[in-house]
Amino acid sequence: MNYVVVDLEWNQAMSSKSSVFNKLPIHLRGEIIEIGAVKLDENMRPTEEFTIDVKPVYFRRMHYKVKKITGFDKDRLSHGVPFPDALEQFRAWCGDGVTFLTWGCDDQGILEQNIIIHDLDWDWIAGWINLQLIYNLQTGGDKNQKSLASAMEHFEIEQTRVAHDALGDAYNTALVSTHLDMTEGLRMYPDAARILAARMPNYKPPVENAGPEPLLHESCDGFESKAAAFADARVAALSCPRCGAALEGLRWVNQGDQRYMNLFNCPEHGDLLVRARFRRDPDSGSWAVNKLVYEADEGMQEYYKNKSTQSRRRGRGHSSRKNRPASKQ
Repeated sequence: MNYVVVDLEWNQAMSSKSSVFNKLPIHLRGEIIEIGAVKLDENMRPTEEFTIDVKPVYFRRMHYKVKKITGFDKDRLSHGVPFPDALEQFRAWCGDGVTFLTWGCDDQGILEQNIIIHDLDWDWIAGWINLQLIYNLQTGGDKNQKSLASAMEHFEIEQTRVAHDALGDAYNTALVSTHLDMTEGLRMYPDAARILAARMPNYKPPVENAGPEPLLHESCDGFESKAAAFADARVAALSCPRCGAALEGLRWVNQGDQRYMNLFNCPEHGDLLVRARFRRDPDSGSWAVNKLVYEADEGMQEYYKNKSTQSRRRGRGHSSRKNRPASKQ
C-alpha cells in the first residue's frame, strides 16, 4: 500500500454572499492555494516530500484571515501553478494505489470539490485515513477533535517546520504517525468512530434500526459565535453529496440542546435534511459544529415542517431569513 500524508491550504470567498458563488456549479468551500505531502515508507516513516503553490481562479483575492494564518499574499499567489497542472504533478508524484493520511477530514472534501470544479478525474483519490481518529484511539481520547499542535505536544515532538504551511503540517502529521502503532491503528480504523463515540460522557448505545446513516458528516470549528457559524458557507451552504450541485435551504430551525436543522432540495436527487449540532469549547469560548446530511424521507420532512411551525409561533417578530437560525442565539 502506498501511504501519503497530505495537507492543503485554501483560500475562501470574502463572504458567503459573494457573487462568485452564482457563477459556480457547486458551492465551493475553499480554493486550494498550496498542496504539501510526505510519503511514508514500509515502516510508516517519512521519506520523500512534495510541495506546490496553486494559483486560484475563483477566489483570487486573499481572505484576510487566510492571509494572516498562512502568510500567503497576492504576489505569491500570482506565481502559483494552475490547479489542473498542480494536480497532475501531484498525482504523478504519488504513484498508483495511494491512500491519503490527513489530520482531520476537511482536506478530503476540499480536494474533491476542487477536482469537481475543474472537471478532472478523481477516481484515484478514493482512499482516505483521518489520523486524528487513530491518535484518539491510542491516547485515550474521544471523538472530539484534537489539534495537530496538541498531538505534537503530547508526544514531545519539536516544532521544526512552519505551522499552517501545507508541507510543514504534512511533515508534522507524518512525525505524529511515527509515534503511533499504525498497523493496529489501520486495523481498527473501520470501527474507530464507533469506539470513540462510546467514550463520550453522554454516550447512549445505538438502538438497532434507530435511523438512517448520514450521507455526509462534516465538522468545523473556530467560530466566535453561532451567528458567525451560520454566516459561514461551511455551515450554511450545502452541495448535493451525490451530484455536487449547490442547493438552496429553507430556514434553520432550533431543535433545542444546541441543535438546528434545515431542509434542502436537489432537483435531481430530492430533499435532504441537514442537522447542525453546536459545541462550545470551555477554554477558548469558540464554537464547533458537527454537520450531518440525510436523505429526507417523508417522516423527516414532516418532522421539519412541525418544528418549523412551532418555531414560528414562538418567535413572532424574529428574523426568518434564509440560512439563519429560526430563533435567537
